[in-house]
Amino acid sequence: MRGTALHADKLTQSGTRWGIPPHLRMPRNAILSALARSFLAGQPGVDDVVARASQTLGRRPRWLKSLAQNYVETFAGRTRPRRRDVIDFLKRENGNLRIKRIRRWLTEPAQMQPVPAAAAWDVPAIESIGALTDWLRLNPGELEWLADLRGLGCKTNNSKLQHYYYRVLAKPSGGMRLIEAPKSCLKQIQRKVLAHILDKVPHHSAVHGFVRGRSIRTFVAPHTGQRVVLRMDLQDFFPSFTGARIQAVFRTAGYPEPVADLLGGICTNAVPRDICRGHALYMQPHLPQGSPTSPALANICSWRMDCRLAGLAKSAGAGYTRYADDLAFSGGADFERRVERFSTHVAAIVHEESVAVNHRKTRIMRRSVRQHLAGLVVNDRCNIKRADFDLLKAIVTNCARRGPGGENRANLAGRIAFVESINPARGQRLRRIFEQINWP
Repeated sequence: MRGTALHADKLTQSGTRWGIPPHLRMPRNAILSALARSFLAGQPGVDDVVARASQTLGRRPRWLKSLAQNYVETFAGRTRPRRRDVIDFLKRENGNLRIKRIRRWLTEPAQMQPVPAAAAWDVPAIESIGALTDWLRLNPGELEWLADLRGLGCKTNNSKLQHYYYRVLAKPSGGMRLIEAPKSCLKQIQRKVLAHILDKVPHHSAVHGFVRGRSIRTFVAPHTGQRVVLRMDLQDFFPSFTGARIQAVFRTAGYPEPVADLLGGICTNAVPRDICRGHALYMQPHLPQGSPTSPALANICSWRMDCRLAGLAKSAGAGYTRYADDLAFSGGADFERRVERFSTHVAAIVHEESVAVNHRKTRIMRRSVRQHLAGLVVNDRCNIKRADFDLLKAIVTNCARRGPGGENRANLAGRIAFVESINPARGQRLRRIFEQINWP
């Protein structure tokens, strides 16, 4: 193959670069790919980029520093770009650039490059696929199979080759909710990603769902005793976050593209057509509802939306909180006068963030009606709905008089504990009756 094949010189003493025969002419796309790799292989400072690119080219051409400056200005403060994005940048900046060969290929692993806002996140440094397999205690084949970046799992009807259990639930509105529960091996991996990476990312102050120390009660508390309450619901919340957005989250944290892609693949799923009944959102890689990592990733992806909605609410003299896909706004007389137009602005912002509002569930609740959020009444103070309390009281009383029958003790105790957390006085009344039940 002499004269046609690529011959690598022996590894240099640093062990990080391969020499390339100087007479070899390379395809333009390969040259740009190698140059993009050198741009991404370390810190994005101008001098660092020039130094790495000079090693790749084997010289330091006059135009290189200007190119590096444009590169840094283009991608400064943004999520770590993909290599294809850098290649597109090189094509735009130097479409007529004459480079016939690459002298050296950079083979050292890329470094962590978090965006400035993520620099304080205490996430583990994982700079190569090999480091990721070691961290997850998997071999490369197992990692590739679990991440499933080629989407093979959605192309088979063999449940043994799929990573999720599926359960389709009918919504009262007539739609469907698909529960995607990961199997034990993948769930264990996802829990590690959650504990060591995602839990290190701060949450927006308006977010109360799936956040330690916050709950439904903290979600509704700012809206008690308000003149008007606006409730809005997000449609297809988890499936709306695509695999590409999840991979971008990990690149934002600083992970190199190959590592970020695999971590994103571990946390997303594409559903076989026969299970999702042709729903396009589910057939593409998305956040699965039922995965340990999905709530945290949904909150992270919604950061900009929460910032925009909180700013909009502040400008209108209103308060804003979110619990998963439930949005709540409330305010006084000024907000009441503009609440209809305000809801239109909310829907526009949500749409711009690639999510959608379920307009059928939008409710504007003034003081003259029962104001309720997440199943709790908030007119004067946070409380349980009267009908829900009466039903639970009837069940507990019946169990105390006639025996528990088919009631589950743990489930009943949990429901009473929830009432106690919202209304201690009512909860204690239920607790006294519950203690009279003769459990087998």
